[in-house]
Amino acid sequence: MAQRPNVVFIMADDLGWADLSCYGREDYATPAIDGLAEQGIRFTHAYANSAVCTATRVALMTGRYQYRLPIGLEEPLQGRAVGLPPEHPTLPSLLRHAGYRTALVGKWHLGDLPTFCPLKSGFDSFWGIRGGGVDYFTHELNGTGDLWDGESNIREIGYLTDLLGERAVAVLEDFAAGDAPFFLNLNFTAPHWPWEGPDDAAESARLKAVTDNEMPIQHWDGGDMATYAAMMVNMDQNVGRVLDALDRLGLADNTIVVFTSDNGGERFSKMWPFSGRKTELLEGGLRVPCLVRWPGVAEPGYVSDAQVMTMDWLPTFLAVAGTAPDAGYPSDGVDIAPAIAGGALTDRTLFWRFANHDQKAARLGQHKYLEIGPNAFLFDIVADPMEAANLKARRSRVFADLRARWQAWNADMLTPDPLAGRHGFSADKLAAYYGLDS
Repeated sequence: MAQRPNVVFIMADDLGWADLSCYGREDYATPAIDGLAEQGIRFTHAYANSAVCTATRVALMTGRYQYRLPIGLEEPLQGRAVGLPPEHPTLPSLLRHAGYRTALVGKWHLGDLPTFCPLKSGFDSFWGIRGGGVDYFTHELNGTGDLWDGESNIREIGYLTDLLGERAVAVLEDFAAGDAPFFLNLNFTAPHWPWEGPDDAAESARLKAVTDNEMPIQHWDGGDMATYAAMMVNMDQNVGRVLDALDRLGLADNTIVVFTSDNGGERFSKMWPFSGRKTELLEGGLRVPCLVRWPGVAEPGYVSDAQVMTMDWLPTFLAVAGTAPDAGYPSDGVDIAPAIAGGALTDRTLFWRFANHDQKAARLGQHKYLEIGPNAFLFDIVADPMEAANLKARRSRVFADLRARWQAWNADMLTPDPLAGRHGFSADKLAAYYGLDS
């Protein structure tokens, strides 16, 4: 029996669809990540399961729509006593049961330790942050350190993206010393705010002086295009370190490498030709870059318009490992190996919802149904990627069909939680911060 491939799954945080050179960014270069497109496949219609990070990470871990679990309703997660249930089968737990070694380096954001810990959800090791974002130099959120080695809170000196790259290389070196296949989930926090490049220690000190009654790490505060470029270039360099380690350790030829994002970009991101951004169900909030290097399967330099989604990775990687999802928790995703090999996928409807402004969306083929509050739309997302021409009246049957599909799908999901994302801060402050009605 041929040796089962290893998997290195790299997820950036708040990376816009066109923030990589190979997707159209021009003011800086990402040569290491672009190399994955040259050596593998670049998807142009890849989607995140949500327009915010916790919900998408629930889908990655479970292979299911995040709205099936209370933690998946957290938009955003604000420190409530909710998380990914340790008893729920996950991508790492199922791979570990199939004989894989598993490690998480970087961002968790699926509940607070010790109740909701990566080590209780299938990872053999965890080194990173448990929350949504920290200062890149102090690794703190409002004065509280959030860097962890397993369940131990630790202190390290260094720029966080560099530390995560270094740790990922160390994990690969440990894996290389054994015979078992492995799954490494490397979740960078870049380019998530705070806006700090590797030379911005002075900005870190300024943020540390922010008074306690302000929102944590103001993402509207500071930053500029040059800072964003520095953050991106540094992340690209650390991806390069990981890829170099795979080569040096003789692992590259039998390792699937995926690079993607958890949702659309923030205010310095490039989403062209899409409109919208993080927290919005417009394409700019949902469409993400996705590159896959799979030696012997993905044709180098191939570009695919197959529609793939975060929850698809669980059934895909489990099939690679020779196993399947838990029968009690069937995946809502599909095995996308045929698309990675350059083929097509069977048409299916993809669904989203988001509590902010009561957003609803569904895509089937070239059409996308979208509702934002009282406003309803139908777009030909292929001919009109900017979502500028509403075809609701012209193609009324298509609109009615997609809306009915969404309603039937939504009936099988948990009811939105009106308190999700609002815990711990006053309604007026949250309204200003997230654009919500207080």
